[in-house]
Amino acid sequence: MHDHIKSEELHLEGLHCADCAGTIEGTIAKVGGVKSVKVGFTTGRMKIDYDPHKVTLQDLVMRVEKIGYKVKQEAHKKFEKRNFWSEGQVQGMIISGAALAAGLALRVLTADQPLFHLVGRGVALSVLCFLLATFAGAFNFARAGWASIRRLRFTMDALMTMAIVGAIIIAEYIEAASLAFLFSLAELLESFAVERARNSLRALMKLTPETACVKHGESEIALPVAQVEIGDLLIIRPGEKVPLDGEVVSGYSSLDQSPITGESVPVSKEVGETVFAGSINVEGYLEVRVSKRSENSMLARIIHMVEEAESQKAPSERFVERFSRIYTPTVVALAVVVAIVPPLFLGGAFNAWFVKALTLLVIACPCALVISTPVSVVSALTNASRNGVLIKGGVYLEEMSRIKVIAFDKTGTLTKGQLKVTDVVSLNGMPEIEVLRLAASLESRSSHPIARAIVDAADGTPLQAIAGFESLPGKGIRGTVNGEQYHIGRPELFSRSGLNLPSQELQSLQQAGKTTMLVGSEKAIVGIIALQDEIRGDAREMVRQLQAAGKEVVMITGDNPETAKAIASELGICHYHAALLPEDKVKEIKLLEKKHGKVAMVGDGVNDAPALAAATVGVAMGVAGTDTALETAHIALMSDDLSKLPYLIELSRRAQRVIKQNIWASIVIKFTLAIGVFPGLVSLVMAVVIGDMGASLGVTSNAMRLARFRAKDENRGAETEERKT
Repeated sequence: MHDHIKSEELHLEGLHCADCAGTIEGTIAKVGGVKSVKVGFTTGRMKIDYDPHKVTLQDLVMRVEKIGYKVKQEAHKKFEKRNFWSEGQVQGMIISGAALAAGLALRVLTADQPLFHLVGRGVALSVLCFLLATFAGAFNFARAGWASIRRLRFTMDALMTMAIVGAIIIAEYIEAASLAFLFSLAELLESFAVERARNSLRALMKLTPETACVKHGESEIALPVAQVEIGDLLIIRPGEKVPLDGEVVSGYSSLDQSPITGESVPVSKEVGETVFAGSINVEGYLEVRVSKRSENSMLARIIHMVEEAESQKAPSERFVERFSRIYTPTVVALAVVVAIVPPLFLGGAFNAWFVKALTLLVIACPCALVISTPVSVVSALTNASRNGVLIKGGVYLEEMSRIKVIAFDKTGTLTKGQLKVTDVVSLNGMPEIEVLRLAASLESRSSHPIARAIVDAADGTPLQAIAGFESLPGKGIRGTVNGEQYHIGRPELFSRSGLNLPSQELQSLQQAGKTTMLVGSEKAIVGIIALQDEIRGDAREMVRQLQAAGKEVVMITGDNPETAKAIASELGICHYHAALLPEDKVKEIKLLEKKHGKVAMVGDGVNDAPALAAATVGVAMGVAGTDTALETAHIALMSDDLSKLPYLIELSRRAQRVIKQNIWASIVIKFTLAIGVFPGLVSLVMAVVIGDMGASLGVTSNAMRLARFRAKDENRGAETEERKT
């Protein structure tokens, strides 16, 4: 049966608040044949699964447009520039404003006598103007409001529609027209403010060109990127953008790949190296063999993950939702009491108290409160993505601001991960060249960085055949050479066999900060291979900045204690834990969480996967082009730039501050207005201008500051400008 289910993704216009998303979801979910529907407010997209035998896509589009929203298919296509003046919402707002102004002028400047009577009421020309203003202003949002009323949902559209109808019932035509005009203006301004936040994500989508120059024999043809196949040969000239991921097969150049990795300096690319879609070819001519289709490129995956991050709701967003579920019904119930009790039991004037009730209805919807968090989160996430930091949800953004301890793996994280053999020590009579040959033969079956370094050191030396190869995770490897079983691995692997360890030689090498591997059989240890890794140039400054920010920095490594001590001392790290197996790293993360609270783990995303998953926030670095690492971590640093960590900490802190500012400002404004209704200090118009339009624009503008946040480059003592939204 599921074979008949079809999935579509549509782009929506006019989606200016989370309530709108809920209205659309509720309307479409009731249509027969619809299996699931999800509307993302911050992305402006609707994902829908439906049975095409029961309902057509056109029917679903018509249902959405019937309640006042515009639908565009092919959501991932380039976005054409919107014509502001041709939009129905804008035209309705202009007509509403003009009619309201005309009605007020007639009321003030003329006698404005009734033209006719209807239902016992005199209808003057000004009243007709006010009714026209009401109809033109309310036309767009009243349809969505009616859809919400039918489903008994107290959305802003529904509450405003009820307030306008109520004002007309009691003949408060100026109030009704003012509400319709001001709310249509507020919706329009909110819509464009929210679009600015969405545009920061769309800017990523516009990084890849629509066409690619494909080489066929001696000719060149331009094809849409969607039609380019894996294996096709691309021609990329200086100044052009790379349209698809691939491997350089001819040429040499420097590429600006900051959209992917956040690296500010162009990266040299030569034959055999990978290039990413969205990168800019700075100087040379390149021919690139396509390795991934457009929908699977690294940039496409980044965009998809940023979009999907919306579903990972931040704790503050869940708080707002819980608060709204209590706040809105409470204020609506209060409005009903205000409309009924004073006129019936306290001798109050009906019209006066009814207007107060209508004002409370307008104040009842926490529109600004509901949009305050998601707009802040999407602004921060897209800022991070442009800086080469992929955060998989608001929950991890907020958690990062609360982290107490940051634990680092050593190899490939604090160090470059480019190990080199520095010493080969012969023991028990085996020549050094044979020790290296034996070690390289055993390691030739492994892909571990240590194994690659040993094999590279033995380059040109004929290797021996290995039988019975076995990997011992976290310890070493073993295999049979010429009928005898040999091991290569950490000293602990041999100490359990009862062999005497060359303690003096080991200690001397380890105190120099070198990683040591023993080579031997069940009978004797025949040699020591010492390797050394270079500390990353930005590691010391990064540790200093994190410590200055109040974070406890810890190093956890599988390397020996002496080497770990030497590296930690050089970096200024006081706390380190060495000789840890993968499962020991997980235990250490748990112990750190128990002792300090929330812990972030920074590693390579592959070897450290268990520890990354166990931490409050797992941060994988240098993952551009690494699918496994992208899936493993909660946060991914696309390049090996450690300076992104202090930036990430500061971004998360600022995001947390902005979210709190927005939430409390929205709550204070709403409660202040609600209290001011009773003594008559707050009118219907003030409720719209301040409580809805003003508050929504305020929180959105505040949130957009996160999109313009700039990362400090401490090494240069200046600020690195980020692309503005």
